[in-house]
Amino acid sequence: MPAQEAAPCGRQDHAPARPPDQNRGDAVLIRNAPDLPGPSRELLVLDAVSFTYPQREKPILSRASLRLGADERLGILGDNGSGKSTLLHLAAGLLKPSSGGILHQGRICRTEKDFAEARRRLGYLLQQSDDMLFCPTVLEDVAFGPYNQGKSAAESESLAKNTLDSLGLAHLAARNGNSLSGGERKLAALACILVTQPQILFLDEPTNDLDPKARQRLLAILTDRSLPALIISHDQDFLRRLCTRFCVLKNGAINAVSL
Repeated sequence: MPAQEAAPCGRQDHAPARPPDQNRGDAVLIRNAPDLPGPSRELLVLDAVSFTYPQREKPILSRASLRLGADERLGILGDNGSGKSTLLHLAAGLLKPSSGGILHQGRICRTEKDFAEARRRLGYLLQQSDDMLFCPTVLEDVAFGPYNQGKSAAESESLAKNTLDSLGLAHLAARNGNSLSGGERKLAALACILVTQPQILFLDEPTNDLDPKARQRLLAILTDRSLPALIISHDQDFLRRLCTRFCVLKNGAINAVSL
């Protein structure tokens, strides 16, 4: 990574922006908020959230609710197309619910500014990890996050090196993301979010394309870090070994289940 103060890959924050919301069903949250535990205990609340995609009559989420505590990892199951990824997009403020509302650390998120602040504390591992690796080298990919948070180029590179080393991925630093195996890409993408020291993780099908060795490495890293998380996966054994509780998304609703 060059020493001069140039943004890695010339990229800027590419989180999608949207105008402030005027009607997010906040009355539900305002009524319930006094009964919620403090922000140190509950990191995320989705309260009666509904969402319908354009050109579709049936909502993919219908008054769906969940809560994530500071010491929890919630495994989310559901059929393909049931709305699991949509749920994460809504929780991150990348989609706008038609009703209901969302709290991060006890604060109601109404506007893009609210969600932008929440996303600074969020590590989001996309289902397609290739989308997170766009720089000439993995080291620059990992350094991009802290640089985008306002760190200097030198500090960002140092944090990236330390993160890759702590995850046992230092040998990937000079590689290009396109040259990595599926498992290597997934672990490199995980390094891209862990370097920013997130307070909560959103993981969308993290074991996709992983061989048994890479899957075990991913499980070890997440177990060691012990961060609160929402984890979408069809891999029930992975969820059983990592998560503290489980739910299923079906017909637009979220219900607790046992594994």
